[in-house]
Amino acid sequence: MKLWNKKIAGATVLTMSLLLAACSGDDEEAANDSPDNGGDGDAGSDEQVEITYASGVDVTGATQALIEAFEEANPNITVNYREMPADTGASHDTYVTSFSSQETEIDVFDADVIWPAEFAQAQYALDLDRFIEADGINMDDYFPGTVASGSFNGRQYAMPKFTDAGLLYYRTDIVETPPETWDELFDMAGELNGEGGTEFGYLMQANQYEGMITNAIEFIAAYGGQVVDENNEVVVDSPETIAGITKMVEFVNSDFVPSNILSFQETETNNAWVGGDAVFARNWPYMQATSNDEEASEVAGNVGFAVLPAGDDGNAATLGGWMSMINRYSEHPNEAWEFVKFMSGPEGQKISAVEGGRAPTLEALYDDPEVQDAAALFSNDEFVTTLQNAVPRPVSPIYPQITDIMQVELSKALTQDITPEEAAANMQEKIEAAMAE
Repeated sequence: MKLWNKKIAGATVLTMSLLLAACSGDDEEAANDSPDNGGDGDAGSDEQVEITYASGVDVTGATQALIEAFEEANPNITVNYREMPADTGASHDTYVTSFSSQETEIDVFDADVIWPAEFAQAQYALDLDRFIEADGINMDDYFPGTVASGSFNGRQYAMPKFTDAGLLYYRTDIVETPPETWDELFDMAGELNGEGGTEFGYLMQANQYEGMITNAIEFIAAYGGQVVDENNEVVVDSPETIAGITKMVEFVNSDFVPSNILSFQETETNNAWVGGDAVFARNWPYMQATSNDEEASEVAGNVGFAVLPAGDDGNAATLGGWMSMINRYSEHPNEAWEFVKFMSGPEGQKISAVEGGRAPTLEALYDDPEVQDAAALFSNDEFVTTLQNAVPRPVSPIYPQITDIMQVELSKALTQDITPEEAAANMQEKIEAAMAE
């Protein structure tokens, strides 16, 4: 199978570096002048310190296991866990409200990979470079896309915790060899629809929300398109981007997807898939576990996965996952860093993988037998290659505005109210205007 080549991956990371370096450093210098950079204690001392860690709902028990392991290794630090809403948008807004008021209640928080640049420019997050340098952490040990997502203006504001990338799932009792291109998938989804008791040939996320953008980025990148280039220029109105949008529109308006595909998010995709309703589906790695749950899945034992199909420019999977960050106004930055370092380090990521099924961002952990045994994905070379080459969404402090613009215009294209050409032109104009403000 042709994989999204490493030349593209390198170009992506270079693009991110140049984009971030082009931004002004004035706000960054102001952040480094903050008195919170000193700290009020030594993490290795006997002084008892309590920190608060905020993270989304976790039904796996991995979060509690992480906290217990850290507290055992650091008996002078107590971690109080604050559960955030399952809705990441609600969590984001809660953090913004808290940090914009310079509240100190939260010390460490988990951040979606699309948040770091926004939080860095707003001076909500602490620059981690001095900690990384002091502890000799080699950021090259992490997958490139995960590091780039946590950087802004050439500085690291977030440590990669666990990662995601889109995958193609298929029924092994129906499909012998998965398709290599989007065109092949289109043909196979139509031809095999109805086989093995299925109702649909393909499932995806097409509702107007962030998940739809991850699908769109995969189509756009597979056909050679971009949203923002290495010079921080908006380049979404291009033949390549239009080709990717056109292909996405073809899938959404085909007769082998659910008639209500425009309401599908990850949950709807997963439910239909484990119910045995589809031949192919695009979703995140977690669906491998739900697919093979013999008590809840109709397709257990008959599920395979592969990298997403290629377009004219190769394969592309959108980078997902979560990072760990420190509140710039934390009263315990040193202790907060010790916890962030633990969670994002080998021991913490191994706990997250084994206890929570979360994909590590440290490539070396995929050679660990216990990690490999935790999920079939973790011992699969194609999955590791997908993570190495995952495509970040535009890293920008105004990403919330960019995604809102894209969601509206792409949704209009998917409903065929406007053409892919019009969608690309509208996005170009509106994103340029937003970046100029």
